[in-house]
Amino acid sequence: MKLSLSLLAAAALSIASTAAVAQASPAVIFDMGGKFDKSFNESAYRGVERWKAETGKTYLEFEISNDTQRVQALRRMAERGASPIISVGFAQASAVAQVAKDFPKTHFVIIDEKVNLPNVQSVVFKEHEGSFLVGALAVLASKSGKVGFVGGMDIPLIRKFQCGYEQGAKAANPKAEVLANMTGTTATAWNDPTRGGELAKAQFAKGVDVVFAAAGGTGSGVYQAAKDAGKLAIGVDSNQNHLQPGTMLSSMVKRVDVAVYNVLKAWTPGVLNLGLKEGGVEYAVDQHNAKLITPALKTKLEAYKADIVDGKIKVADYMADGACKY
Repeated sequence: MKLSLSLLAAAALSIASTAAVAQASPAVIFDMGGKFDKSFNESAYRGVERWKAETGKTYLEFEISNDTQRVQALRRMAERGASPIISVGFAQASAVAQVAKDFPKTHFVIIDEKVNLPNVQSVVFKEHEGSFLVGALAVLASKSGKVGFVGGMDIPLIRKFQCGYEQGAKAANPKAEVLANMTGTTATAWNDPTRGGELAKAQFAKGVDVVFAAAGGTGSGVYQAAKDAGKLAIGVDSNQNHLQPGTMLSSMVKRVDVAVYNVLKAWTPGVLNLGLKEGGVEYAVDQHNAKLITPALKTKLEAYKADIVDGKIKVADYMADGACKY
């Protein structure tokens, strides 16, 4: 009996210790495509890894592989005492809204959507501003005056990218043509490189020579098609210039990594909206595309950027207006 009691006491101590560690640990739930999607999820991963390296602390994580896992994953993290629990991607918003109500003392974060609850911090981005810049860049670099856009799942958020891109293109050349296609209407649209490549090739056949992909993992097919055809492509979310160096004109970067890092350093409820002024979006220049971004191009882009930051150029927001009004 004494031995049994001792074992039970030891087990209880172990469980208590584990619970204490979990309670002090944040959690990250990566959405479909996984944390190494070379795009949105991976940017979030870099942010939490930076926090881990600087603090020496650990975190819990889970990668969603199907829609039914979101609520369950959030609930399990909350039950383990994790806080804050960061849900990466707009598709997790309804799950966050549901679970956060059941755990009012736990801090939650939703990236790329808004959830109006007192224990939730919502981080959103002004994608239309960054897309404006790469739209202008695409047309300024184009020889044909025709540029393309390949979106992932046909949702308002991706239309927001498209609308900003079109505005930038028209600002650089009012006569420019923008051809646009969406990959699909379900979550599989984020991870279909074959279809992405087919859509890009169809646009190239119509005269497009620069294409912007806002399509998650599907974008890799777009970039490969551009490489094969000797055209230019623009990446999204993460800096993807390295994927096909030489034909990646740039990437419209959403600093999800910075957002996640800052949230882990100091969680606050409410909405954080990050645009060009806040350093939340940007166009990427590095060793992989430096030869493509001439000084003249950069001067023009920086002028557009300054005008947006100063309010001289107001980029229409598809999600706010319900349409692309500009």
